[in-house]
Amino acid sequence: MPTTPPTAPSDAPATATTGATPARAPVRRPRRVAVAGVALADCGRVDEATPYALHAQAARRALADSGMDRSLIDGLASAGLGTLAPVEVAEYLGLRPRWVDSTAVGGATWEVMAAHAADAIAAGHANAVLLVYGSTARADIRARRRTANLSFGSRGPLQFEVPYGHTLIAKYAMAARRHMHQYGTTLEQLAEVAVRARANAAHNPEAMFRDPITVDDVLAGPMIADPFTKLHCCLRSDGGCAVLLVAEEYVQDCRTAPVWVLGTGEHVSHTTMSEWEDFTVSPAAVSGRLAFERAGVTPADIDLAEVYDAFTYMTLVTLEDLGFCAKGEGGAYVQEKDRLPVNTDGGGLSACHPGMRGLFLLVEAVRQLRGEAPGLQVRRPDGSLPELAVASGTGGWFCSSGTVVLGRS
Repeated sequence: MPTTPPTAPSDAPATATTGATPARAPVRRPRRVAVAGVALADCGRVDEATPYALHAQAARRALADSGMDRSLIDGLASAGLGTLAPVEVAEYLGLRPRWVDSTAVGGATWEVMAAHAADAIAAGHANAVLLVYGSTARADIRARRRTANLSFGSRGPLQFEVPYGHTLIAKYAMAARRHMHQYGTTLEQLAEVAVRARANAAHNPEAMFRDPITVDDVLAGPMIADPFTKLHCCLRSDGGCAVLLVAEEYVQDCRTAPVWVLGTGEHVSHTTMSEWEDFTVSPAAVSGRLAFERAGVTPADIDLAEVYDAFTYMTLVTLEDLGFCAKGEGGAYVQEKDRLPVNTDGGGLSACHPGMRGLFLLVEAVRQLRGEAPGLQVRRPDGSLPELAVASGTGGWFCSSGTVVLGRS
C-alpha cells in the first residue's frame, strides 16, 4: 500500500536539447475515482451518542472496510455540524486535510459533495477524500435540544412566504397535488411507494421499521399535509455513515473491490415556490441528464436506483426526471411489478432518516454493486451482480439535486 501520496505528473514543459522551441507538455489524463470504503454508524434509536461520535464511528468503519490507513486521507467533506464545518469535524477525527468541502444544499448535499470530491481527485488536488455524516435528530427532539420545525427565518426571498405558514412538508404536498391534478396521479399510486419501501426494509436488519404495510394502511393514516398521511412521510431517526473516495492508484491496495464513479451532475432550482416554473419537474431532470451523459450510459442501462424519499412523491417524480419513465407516467410506473429496484434498503420512509440522507444512498448503492447488501440483494436476470447504479439526492423542497452514476467496471 502506498504510504505517501503519489507524485502527479509535472505540468512544466520540457525544453528541447537541439533547438530553442520548447517541447509541448504532455496532456495529463484525469485520474479515475473509486469508492474504496463505505459504512454506517449506529442508526435508528441512538440515545447516548453525540453527532460527533457518530461521525467518528462511521469514519472508523469506512476505513476498516477499505483497508486503508487513515494517514492517506487528505480530503474531508462534511456539512451540518459545528460552527466551522468541516473544520470541527476534521479536528475531532484527528485529520488535517488539504482539501475540504462544506457545501450544504439539503438532502442533495452528499451527491454534490461526491461530485466535487471526484473532480478534485481526478485533477490531483486530493488523493483520498472522506465524506462523513452523523446526526442525532431523533434523540435531540426527544431530549428537547431542538424542535421538529425547521426555521428558515424571514429575510431574503423566503420572507414573502413565511407569513403564509408554508412549512417544508406543505411545499412538497403542493407539488404532489399539482402532479395529481395535471397527470391523474392517484393517492393509491403514491401509497404504493411507501408499501414498496417497507417491503424492501423487511429484508434489512438495519432498517428501523420492518413490519409490512398495505396501501389501505397508508391511506387510512392520520393526515399530516394533504395529500400526505403519516406513512407518506419519512421517519425520524439518529444515525451516520461515511464514504471514502480514492484515486485509481490506490485501488489495488484496498481490501474491497472498487466501485467506480462514472458520472456526476448537480443542479439548483429555487427557494421561493413562486419562482419554481413547474411543480411537476424536479432539478433531478438536469442533474440526472448530466450524470448519465458524463458516464456514457442511459437510464435503460441502470440496474438499481437509490433516490431521496422524504415523501412518497419525491420517489415518483425523481424516477420520472431521471428518465426511467416518461413525465406524467410515474404513478403507473411505481405500481409495475417488475420495475427497476428502488431504495433497496427501505429508504428514508422505512430504513433511516437522520436528516440529510443523501450519503446513505451512496452507501447502499455501493453495497449493492459489491454484492454486500445487508438485506435485499439485487441480481440481474442471469443471476449476476448489478453493474450500474444511480444515487440521486434532493435538497430543500426540490431546491437542489445531485446525481451520481456508479459502476463495477
